[in-house]
Amino acid sequence: MKKLKDILEGINYYVLKGTIDLEINDIKYDSRKVKNQDIYVALIGYNSDGHDYIIDAIKNGAKVIITSKMINVEEEVTVIKVDDTRLALAYLSANYFDHPASKLTVIGVTGTTGKTTTTHMIREMLLKVGINCGLIGSIGVKYEDKIIHTDNTTPESYEVHKFFKEMLDHGITHVVMEASSQAFKLNRLAGIIFDIGVLTNVTTDHIGPGEHESHEEYVACKNKLFLNSKLVISNSDSLYLKEVLKGVEVPIITYGVKNEADLKVTNINLINEANFLGSEFITEGLINDTFKTCIPGEFNVYNSLCSLLVCEELGIDIKKSKEALQTLKVRGRMEIALVTPKYKVLIDYAHTEDGMKGLVKTLRAYKPKRLVSVFGGGGNRPKERRYSLGEIIGGASDFCIITEDNPRFEELSSINEDIKVGLDKVGAKYIEIPDRADAIKYACDNALEGDLILLVGKGHEEYQDIKGVKHYFSELDVINEIKKDLK
Repeated sequence: MKKLKDILEGINYYVLKGTIDLEINDIKYDSRKVKNQDIYVALIGYNSDGHDYIIDAIKNGAKVIITSKMINVEEEVTVIKVDDTRLALAYLSANYFDHPASKLTVIGVTGTTGKTTTTHMIREMLLKVGINCGLIGSIGVKYEDKIIHTDNTTPESYEVHKFFKEMLDHGITHVVMEASSQAFKLNRLAGIIFDIGVLTNVTTDHIGPGEHESHEEYVACKNKLFLNSKLVISNSDSLYLKEVLKGVEVPIITYGVKNEADLKVTNINLINEANFLGSEFITEGLINDTFKTCIPGEFNVYNSLCSLLVCEELGIDIKKSKEALQTLKVRGRMEIALVTPKYKVLIDYAHTEDGMKGLVKTLRAYKPKRLVSVFGGGGNRPKERRYSLGEIIGGASDFCIITEDNPRFEELSSINEDIKVGLDKVGAKYIEIPDRADAIKYACDNALEGDLILLVGKGHEEYQDIKGVKHYFSELDVINEIKKDLK
């Protein structure tokens, strides 16, 4: 139990009713999870308003209501008004868990693409030298041998501080996390000072309904990470660099391939061998060495550079970082899932336009005999994205199999018809197999010598979202069944 007045420290608020001289059990923002002596914070979301559930929260035992609206409540509870309940939740949570972020070395990674791969690279390099490092990102929360699934790339602020506290209690000293622009827009990371803020890149994706209203808003949200970092590590080849780093007054260290940088690549060699698909590259500047990574693609050279620089700034032995880089894999990110004498299967989460362009461009550079792509489109997303999906992947592939991704509340047939518009525009060869497992099996059963089979869009996900229900589905499970048949 904690004193309410202590939990409110540093927050601008007005007491509409009741007293702040009472003890609190916990903080909740879902009325269904409220228990006796809890604070209920009424958040306003895209689809619902937490203020509509205040009475439910009180019935479940809430003793304090945090609101951004003037409300009248007859029940004997404390009602506190703030300007922004999401911002308040971030500071309430930090106070409730005794500011765990300040006791950790926190590395925040933002960018349109590359966040997941980079955070995993950094963590693996730190673990290699015995540093207890936790991770928060789109694949979930990881520390020690625990993996906790989360709904968002960057969880709600309460969960962020809760996970920080759990990690501290388990002896974790460093945390690397994906800091999404949405998280900054929704104040999930408000008040956290990052020891290192990392920029992988910025493009024009994530502009639209349910994401960012404009490019300016998108860039401004990413800028917040760097305004709240002690040190910045940035991709010197990124678009909109000046905008994203506007107003930053701390040291900025850069890495790149094309432009001048503190750590620059001078040569990249793509390797496609019987049991290896990856890259070797040479660096100069802050680190002069030759590195090898088993995650394919030039953009993963960027991610490697970034990770090496972070570890260098943390004082990590470069030899250990080099060893980790050569062997690590990231679930669902350019993941080589199956290698046979005839073909290879690769799983990747690419779902943005720039992510898909980079993916197929990368794999074509490895000169497979055929690039066979298995993919679908997300439901309840702009049609233009699906046209682009068909055009980008169809234009770069020798053969396509369109199938199911996450149709959500749309009909699969409608989604695939949109994809076909793009496929037809570039004259792509394709077939349609609605069941994703059947589509993957078809690709493997009909593979030709030297094929590279690309499974696009699902990556690490272990579900398919259909009509509001998440049904279990894992591409790795399908691949494991195929492996059994091959044996």
